[in-house]
Amino acid sequence: MDKNEIIAKLPYSPPFLFVDELTRIDENGAEGTYQLDENADFYKGHFKGNPVTPGVILTEVMAQIGLVCLGIFLLDDELKSTTTIALSSIEIDFLKPVFPNEKVTVISEKIYFRFGKLKCQVTMKNEKGEEVCNGKIAGMITSKIQEL
Repeated sequence: MDKNEIIAKLPYSPPFLFVDELTRIDENGAEGTYQLDENADFYKGHFKGNPVTPGVILTEVMAQIGLVCLGIFLLDDELKSTTTIALSSIEIDFLKPVFPNEKVTVISEKIYFRFGKLKCQVTMKNEKGEEVCNGKIAGMITSKIQEL
């Protein structure tokens, strides 16, 4: 499966798709980028006059690139239209602020993938190569919730 196919299989769409490009993906991890849009709604009220990217958004960028893309790659044929990867735990340290229009790079390394659970060490860097946050993110294969 190529990198664009993996992005196309993500269960997100704009404005909640936080993956622009996958630069590396293999059985041990993933790397990709995302350019933060200064016009995103979450900047409008997050620190008036001095917008900063909320930690929950940074966590989501890390999870989409570092965990979900990797999970789709690892599951390839096993991932059916009735399954998805759901976040099960996070432990993130935020080290530097990330501002509007910054391009970030996410690097993940698989810690383990067993019994339907994937856990990764994930790092985010800014364009200067400085680490802005890092931590562990885990997710598991789950059935999609069916509409009633």
